[in-house]
Amino acid sequence: MLDNIIIAFATFFATIGPPDVAIIFAALTLQNTARERFFLAVKAILVASGILLFFAFLGKPLLEYLGISLAAMRTAGGVLLLLIAIDMVFARKSGATSTTSDETREAVTSDDISVFPVATPLIAGPGAIGVAILLVAQAQGDAERIGAVVIALLAVLGVTFLLMLVATQVQRVLGVTGVHVIMRVMGILLAALAVQFIFDGIVASGIIP
Repeated sequence: MLDNIIIAFATFFATIGPPDVAIIFAALTLQNTARERFFLAVKAILVASGILLFFAFLGKPLLEYLGISLAAMRTAGGVLLLLIAIDMVFARKSGATSTTSDETREAVTSDDISVFPVATPLIAGPGAIGVAILLVAQAQGDAERIGAVVIALLAVLGVTFLLMLVATQVQRVLGVTGVHVIMRVMGILLAALAVQFIFDGIVASGIIP
């Protein structure tokens, strides 16, 4: 079970990017008091948790309803994660793991940034949602493996919440370069995992005997 937790944790950490979320959160809440930032962070984490857990447990039935096989989901998820990993390695902003420039401009003028853009797409973005569906679907009903995925997800959300609370300090200590170093390392690991998902999907599809 520990192996499953570690793999799921690394995958969620790479797709959510807690340090990146913290720095963007700090930039968006410069005018807020510490108390306001706390409640914004709590609301953002609760909303993001609800979104990710919803897709984690209802994602597979939705796929079955749409006639999408697990093999197709593995392959598509692998391709999406590979694109995200490439952006992470080259320190490029991606709409799958962060906000676009238009979304950021809209968020600056909003009084409550907890739901948008923090909860989604910063935390519960396309990449994290895809991973939640894929990892739970791959568990194939195994309660222990599903539990490992949920534990890993909640752990990453917990780390994200803690970093958001000390967002200003994180920004000062890590800076842009520090965040990029972390994300590049995680991007390399995510790229390898993404390729494995693609391989597994192709094999499971029966295309290759």
